[in-house]
Amino acid sequence: MNMQEASRIILGLRAVGWDDKSINDFILWIETGDERYKPTEKKQ
Repeated sequence: MNMQEASRIILGLRAVGWDDKSINDFILWIETGDERYKPTEKKQ
């Protein structure tokens, strides 16, 4: 993934309401596969 693609993903996630910590954790999960960063469904 190049920087332009990464930037679009981040901007898209911000546009749908993700906070910066959630975005960072998601990117860490994609890059490392570490389960502690895996996104989970938020309870309402």
